[in-house]
Amino acid sequence: MTNQNTRRRTTLSDSVYHSLLGRISNGEYQVNQKLPPEAVLSQEFGVSRPVLRSALERLREEGLIQSRQGAGSYVRGPVSTPVGFSPVETLADIQRCYEFRLTIETQAAALAAVRRDETALAGIAEALDLMRAATGSHQHREDADFAFHLAIAQASNNQYFEATFRALREHINVGMRLHGMSLMTGGGLEETLAEHNGLFDAISTGDGERACELMRAHLEHSRDRLFGGGLLDLRMSRHSARG
Repeated sequence: MTNQNTRRRTTLSDSVYHSLLGRISNGEYQVNQKLPPEAVLSQEFGVSRPVLRSALERLREEGLIQSRQGAGSYVRGPVSTPVGFSPVETLADIQRCYEFRLTIETQAAALAAVRRDETALAGIAEALDLMRAATGSHQHREDADFAFHLAIAQASNNQYFEATFRALREHINVGMRLHGMSLMTGGGLEETLAEHNGLFDAISTGDGERACELMRAHLEHSRDRLFGGGLLDLRMSRHSARG
């Protein structure tokens, strides 16, 4: 009974963690903004204070929030990184972001299948559950979508994949938001969910080659749904200079 309760607490904590991470990632909680009080968050997520605090502690350890004595928890500024990316300004930038994601996320998925553990799988599964619920309500949640892909990067057990993915958060969210809009107007929610389900199955069974193939197919399908199958000729479009 004790082990079962511990696993349930871990699962609930992971769910709260991914929900809060999604809100931070998509800008719902802005940098330097104070998070709602623990009592409010506990009631909103339907969890106990210890479960909520476990999720908050994980966010603190990752440098995403900070506690101020007597004042609660606040969203921290972006973590410094040696990699700098120009803001997304054009459709060409979104297409380039997909190109880059095709390079890094396919390898991350392959490694995740080989190196995943129960905690990593639980993180991917929690994000997938959020996406499944949204699809059942005929909605798309880019926060859950981002959390799913981030969890795969984390499952690779290579901090460079995770750090790069976090650095690209705003760029990726732009593409995910527009992709979600295309799904809502042109259909494809069930197809997209099936692609994520397939990825989770390949990773959970340790099939790295299959996970790599499915990630590539998923990103290409997402890109093509967004662009309507007509990609831009990037030879004729220059990226904006870094400020």
